[in-house]
Amino acid sequence: MTRTTPPRPVDVEAVFPALAAHRRTATRLHPRPGAPKTEESSVAGPLLWPADEPWPVCTTVHPKGTGHLLSDVRLRRRIQNEARGRDFTDEEQLLLEGMTSGLHVPDLEDADPLPLLAVAQLYARDVPDLVGPDGCDLLQVFWCPFEVHGPERTIKVVLKWRRAEDVGTALMPQPEPPVAGREECVPTTCVLHPEQVVEHEYLGLLSEDLQQEIAEWEEGLLDEEDAEDAYDSSAPASYATYEEYEAAMAAARAEEPDEIDYMSDLSIAPGWKVGGYASWHLTDPAPVDCPQCGTPMPPLLTVDKWECDGGSRSWMPIEDRTDDPGVVDPVGVYLGRGQMRVHTCQTDPTHPHRLSFQ
Repeated sequence: MTRTTPPRPVDVEAVFPALAAHRRTATRLHPRPGAPKTEESSVAGPLLWPADEPWPVCTTVHPKGTGHLLSDVRLRRRIQNEARGRDFTDEEQLLLEGMTSGLHVPDLEDADPLPLLAVAQLYARDVPDLVGPDGCDLLQVFWCPFEVHGPERTIKVVLKWRRAEDVGTALMPQPEPPVAGREECVPTTCVLHPEQVVEHEYLGLLSEDLQQEIAEWEEGLLDEEDAEDAYDSSAPASYATYEEYEAAMAAARAEEPDEIDYMSDLSIAPGWKVGGYASWHLTDPAPVDCPQCGTPMPPLLTVDKWECDGGSRSWMPIEDRTDDPGVVDPVGVYLGRGQMRVHTCQTDPTHPHRLSFQ
């Protein structure tokens, strides 16, 4: 099934022509739980990884046998998904109670190499905003599922660019770490439904004059809504039952226009995506420059907890107008305070990448 982001509630460039200079495309990945194949783009699916090439490992010294078993994380999610709308069975409850965090692999030493977790596989044919080294049409993303790396004590991400046609026999089965530091470091296996959309720069990085124009426009919209709410020439209605009253109120709410603001509806799409802009909604904007050549580094991949949230319902795909957790939070990953970006160099994508969090 395709996924279709609804048209933006306002043509923001028609209202603010200056924003045409601050537009960029992004490819929303729209991950949904499924069973992808090696020749498909995916989150946490099997990779087109050569059988004769070593699998990437984490060599940082840190506890590697303590945490949550990957098998438990996946079983817990399956049980919770199958039990949605009902109570757990006695067997399910017993299984859930047995899933504990602790030392599960005592023979795994802190200095032992740990297979990295396959996080994403993206083919350029599926993701128009995927920009990598010349000749490469496939990106494979890994991380170590322990937030203990570097001075910020966070996840370690590894990128592998390659040409798909150069891969012969794919490695099977594929290695993975037996344990993760947190359940939220383990992505659910998902198929992707890529869709290219247009984004506009984060509000705080626009000129002060343009920010002021947008603020005044938003205030004007609120004033119009307040005036409409204050004026009602109809006589109060009476209802025979409380159920009739509730139905009437629900119908009235459905007819009310949603509030529109630049940050939530007209700027940056939520969810897993490639390209586009970075949001700085929790901190002040920070420059992300290449550590090797100093070039500004836009986000290559955004890893987001939410496909949409309370402030971005207008971005929910038309095919998914539901509160199903499999749509709102399809991947089950929560890094930083909900969002992680992988930034790469525009001059040379093989330069070391950087991470940013929100």
